[in-house]
Amino acid sequence: MITKPLGGTEVQVPEIGLGVWQYRGGVAPLRHGVELGANLIDTAEMYRTEDVVGEAVRGMRERVFIASKVSGDHLGHDQVLRAADASLRRLDIDTIDLYQIHWPSRGTPIEETMGAMETLVDTGRIRHIGVSNFSTDELAEARAAMKHHPIVSNQVLYNLRRREIERTLIPYCLRHDVTIIAYTPLDSGRLAGRPGMFAAREAKVLHEIAGEYDKTSAQVALNWCTAHEGVIAIPKSDSVERTAENCGASDWRLSAEDMARLDRAFA
Repeated sequence: MITKPLGGTEVQVPEIGLGVWQYRGGVAPLRHGVELGANLIDTAEMYRTEDVVGEAVRGMRERVFIASKVSGDHLGHDQVLRAADASLRRLDIDTIDLYQIHWPSRGTPIEETMGAMETLVDTGRIRHIGVSNFSTDELAEARAAMKHHPIVSNQVLYNLRRREIERTLIPYCLRHDVTIIAYTPLDSGRLAGRPGMFAAREAKVLHEIAGEYDKTSAQVALNWCTAHEGVIAIPKSDSVERTAENCGASDWRLSAEDMARLDRAFA
């Protein structure tokens, strides 16, 4: 599994991780993904999957990078601290590797929220600070509020069919050592389906390239995503077989020509 640095840190994370939004697969797919090198598992308090993640990593905690999120409705200083403590209990771990703000709040000053996040680092409850669903301006404002610790990641929607972040957010994150964590990288499964799930021209190109590489459409779509500098992806799968397929999107690269073909097809 290809790894990439997390923000400007020395921590290496896999370019394909494991998402658990609406996850119902139990322990086996998560453990299998870790065995294949996808040792980043991303959860959140609102997902209600922290308990199964905790069960999955029991006995192998030192091998897994665990990311979780505080709800955007709980961003007051004390709310953030309580939410982190509750997540730690559900996960049954001592420290969360990456703790993220799930979405920005207009009702709580960003300085108050980021101060609480820094307190969590200082007290050893989390290791790194991230955000999610932050626009370029919101991320810049959050970064300006930090006093002692950097923001290392921004988790956002990104896939072949949803490319809005390419305009300003990806360039900003590259300039400031902020890793993009792409959620829904398979467009809720559409990019893993057969031709006919979306526009015929798009489907034809994706299917053709998959055949040329002896890969699946999902593997090509994920490889396109992670081929971008500073981007990792967290697809979700409820099965061992599909988890293995997703992990097979790493350790190889699309050619520059085929990246361009996909860019044109999915413009």
